[in-house]
Amino acid sequence: MSTFKLFMDECLSPELVQMAVDAGHIESTCVSYRGLLGLKDWDLMTYVVMGDLTLVTHNARDFRGLGGARPGGLHAKEVIHAGLICLNSDIGMDFDRQKTLFRYALTALESLPDLINQALEVSEDAEGQVSVTHYDVPQA
Repeated sequence: MSTFKLFMDECLSPELVQMAVDAGHIESTCVSYRGLLGLKDWDLMTYVVMGDLTLVTHNARDFRGLGGARPGGLHAKEVIHAGLICLNSDIGMDFDRQKTLFRYALTALESLPDLINQALEVSEDAEGQVSVTHYDVPQA
């Protein structure tokens, strides 16, 4: 199993860090643990790229763009990055939902050698159905 240096954005609970560590991603951390709360997204992107960190966020639009035929976002502007994990829910994003969706992401990571220039998106629709999508960022 590959290990990832997962970095939780401030829109997610720092408690997800322990879930990542328990799953073997021992170098995982979060914005609040690093004293980076309130950092602008473009400055956070610099920190993530320089640290070779895989960003985990609920703020998908800013980092992966609008998706589909309209990619963009901060990750798409980078020549190389360690990956992006987006947790999305049409129902809301309370702590229990964060944990549930993050478990899907951790399971998907077990079969991936890396996320270099890639995104892993875990999305829950209004009926509670969860899908996991893996794609390149920027898209080829």
